[in-house]
Amino acid sequence: MQGSHHSARSRSDPVLVFEQVSKRYPGDRTALDGVTFHIRRGEFVFLTGRSGAGKSTLLRLVAMLERPTRGRLLIDGVDLGLLRRHHVPLHRRRVGMVFQDHRLLMDRSVFENVALPLRVSGSPRRDSERRVRAALDRVGLLGMELNRPFELSGGEQQRVGIARAIVHKPPLILADEPTGNLDPELSLDIMRLFERLNQVGVTLLVASHDVSLVRRMQHRVLQLEEGRVE
Repeated sequence: MQGSHHSARSRSDPVLVFEQVSKRYPGDRTALDGVTFHIRRGEFVFLTGRSGAGKSTLLRLVAMLERPTRGRLLIDGVDLGLLRRHHVPLHRRRVGMVFQDHRLLMDRSVFENVALPLRVSGSPRRDSERRVRAALDRVGLLGMELNRPFELSGGEQQRVGIARAIVHKPPLILADEPTGNLDPELSLDIMRLFERLNQVGVTLLVASHDVSLVRRMQHRVLQLEEGRVE
């Protein structure tokens, strides 16, 4: 699943490193407070904690949708604090994002939704078609390219969101409450899908407050408590 440029790095290399990372918002609200942890290549890690514990903020920092107030954050050995603004889009292509509310364009086909990141990065059309079909195949939606998202179930819409996140073959996938709107059976389906991605080498960091589901999956858990990792 990973490109050849990752092969020089070993599995023991951390793909994601937080060193004493804090995030404060105006009005002195602290979302993260001195967070330190690392995730190795090929790991599947859950991020848990009650609502407001800082899970979404942490994921937004990794995706560079926000920047930390203090501390160092590295992806693949690159210090994000030193990244110039024009390198941010390239960074975002190396991090796939899956959201609770899918964020699909309802007036576009499934194919066009999944192809969106490739269009933005200027991938050649033929290459895009191959990649979109491969991503849809991986999430079990091949043959639904021409459907509109509103014709799909909630679980299928989430799979489209996952296909869009993996279409660039990023080494790291972030998922923010990906099963938040799904019933228990569909939630388990989505988690099993993440496990299959993990088995082909994708590193996953999944935020979830569904404690029983997280326990059932038996992967490493980082617990956030009032902006700190327990």
